[in-house]
Amino acid sequence: MQITTVGLDLAKSVFQVHAVDASGGVAVRRTLRRSQVLPFFIKMPPCLVGIEACGTSHHWARELTKLGHEVRIMPPAYVKPYVKRSKNDAVDAEAICEAVTRPTMRFVAMKSTDQQAALSLHRVRDLLVKQRTQLVNMIRGLLAEFGIDIPVGLERALGLARQIAGREVEPDVPAVAKQILDLLCAQVLDTHVC
Repeated sequence: MQITTVGLDLAKSVFQVHAVDASGGVAVRRTLRRSQVLPFFIKMPPCLVGIEACGTSHHWARELTKLGHEVRIMPPAYVKPYVKRSKNDAVDAEAICEAVTRPTMRFVAMKSTDQQAALSLHRVRDLLVKQRTQLVNMIRGLLAEFGIDIPVGLERALGLARQIAGREVEPDVPAVAKQILDLLCAQVLDTHVC
């Protein structure tokens, strides 16, 4: 019984495998620990492996491709219609196995490590911009509660934060509010956005 298609449900530490032969008969239903995944696929002749797109899918796709398998990554929303009963890892692996063989299925291109690094840079930059905006808004809100208005614009807010952090400006606020303001100003000035 030669395995032709595998559905691999990825997880943090325990993965589920559902494999079928050319006639569609179930050849393997098995749970694997992370350390068992590559040894399991090394022993298997090259076949089609379906994976849902997730945080680790590109890593596993690259690793399984190195072993000679044809790996296809699918968006989870496209796999969902193939889930036949109550959702669990084994049922998900079976749905992935079925979905990967559909002629009209759309797949996600496997990303290289360099592509993933570039995407990480963009995601981190977005996060830092959001955090900086939150901090500036918090400073604006805190000062507004004491009747102090910061002129519109990010550079003006950052300029005031620099002046407060450098003790060039001492806002007329209670001591506790000054401590909070010092903390917020230091944090916003430390948030470097690339």
